[in-house]
Amino acid sequence: VSCQSCHSTRVHQMFPLTLYMVASCSAVPVTDLLDRASQRSDTLHSLSTTLTKELDSHFPPIGRVITPRPSMCHTSSLQTPNDKAQALQISVSYSDLLSLVRSLLQAWIDPLVVLSTSANTLPHPAQSSIFNKIQEMQEHSKSLGDGLDILSSKMGPAAQTISFLPYRRGNDIGQDRISKLINFHFLLSCFRRDSHKIDSFLKVLRCRAAKMHPQMC
Repeated sequence: VSCQSCHSTRVHQMFPLTLYMVASCSAVPVTDLLDRASQRSDTLHSLSTTLTKELDSHFPPIGRVITPRPSMCHTSSLQTPNDKAQALQISVSYSDLLSLVRSLLQAWIDPLVVLSTSANTLPHPAQSSIFNKIQEMQEHSKSLGDGLDILSSKMGPAAQTISFLPYRRGNDIGQDRISKLINFHFLLSCFRRDSHKIDSFLKVLRCRAAKMHPQMC
């Protein structure tokens, strides 16, 4: 495949395919790749935010009292900047930020399956819409993760490092209506928090790449 063909209409196809092509051709700069990654992460966070609002419309009042704290999210042990502003203020390397993003995406593979399975029988008026959005989140998360795996392979060992954060809560989110809604809401709120971090970190990476104008090969 020539560099010219790399820069053809194919670069506008699926994100992982784009990164694969760039791995063997320098026609598409990292800034473009990270721009596409940022767009996908923005969609991911928007979906989780919309879903949270849908759930809030029929969330039991007691749920706001007994919902677990954010510190109980299975990814809370991963030390990360809280948002884009903090990531810009502290000294976190390009490779380390990419590693954090990939670690968070990896940590949500199993929990997203739990959310998808649980959405099938969720006692909520918008159950069908919620299920469809969870499916979309899974697709975007996988596609983004696959693309960043390829990008990290070109950036050295630090970017390829992943912190494993196992999900140990199992597949059962509860037996009664209130338990199901509360546990589903909690797991989704954890994902929303992490998707915000993923989106923020990728935007920081995009800004840094725009200043350096690096090439892949």
